[in-house]
Amino acid sequence: MSGHSKWHNIKLRKGKVDAQRGALFTKLSKEIILAAKNGSPDPAANYRLKMAVDKARANNMPADNIKRAIARASGAGEKEIEEIRYEGYGPAGVAVIVEAATDNRNRTASELRFLFSRNEGGLGETGSVGWMFASRGIVEVDPGRMDEDALTERALIDGVVDVRASGSAPAGEGAGFEVVTEPQALMAVKDALEAAGITVKSARLVMEATQTTRPGPGDAEKVLGFLDALEEHEDVQNVYSNAEFDEAQLEALA
Repeated sequence: MSGHSKWHNIKLRKGKVDAQRGALFTKLSKEIILAAKNGSPDPAANYRLKMAVDKARANNMPADNIKRAIARASGAGEKEIEEIRYEGYGPAGVAVIVEAATDNRNRTASELRFLFSRNEGGLGETGSVGWMFASRGIVEVDPGRMDEDALTERALIDGVVDVRASGSAPAGEGAGFEVVTEPQALMAVKDALEAAGITVKSARLVMEATQTTRPGPGDAEKVLGFLDALEEHEDVQNVYSNAEFDEAQLEALA
């Protein structure tokens, strides 16, 4: 798990993201719209849409909102939403990938360029940092009474890359595990785990850093503040970085 993912989970545990609930629903709606637009409007026939709907439900998004988002994907007269990926460097040379969903690419590019430059970084060309990341599937599970060894044995499925602690809760407080997959195997692995009686909490595609960097003590707060600012932008869906942090340091900054 990346340092930024740990930071996000620490904020969740400490209730630091409650104020973002409304913005979250907007982001979830955009993901549903994009998924439905690029495939079937039936979640059973569109795994990306199914993941988006499952995520929306997990975040208590009302069913009517979900239905409206799916309908909007084919609605005439609606503003066109497109996916754009931005790459660049932030404070301390940290590599960053930003996935955005926008109805105005010029506005989004301008605002993100400003965020990067204001935080001692800069946007780069496509591919400028992408080579330091790999696409992966993440299936977060609740193993029940199983330990990591037992779960790993149960997860010997084609397409599984790794099994690791998720870090979404402190040790001893119901911490779960992540089953890491090849991207194309995500849904097959999810279905196989559920068929084996394992509770799946979520399934998603991510970009994981293959080369990481550890910001020094004086830079950690700058980097985390920058990543938070990106995540809070209304057009940003996902933020990935290659920064790694010491968990004690993250707790101190939370």
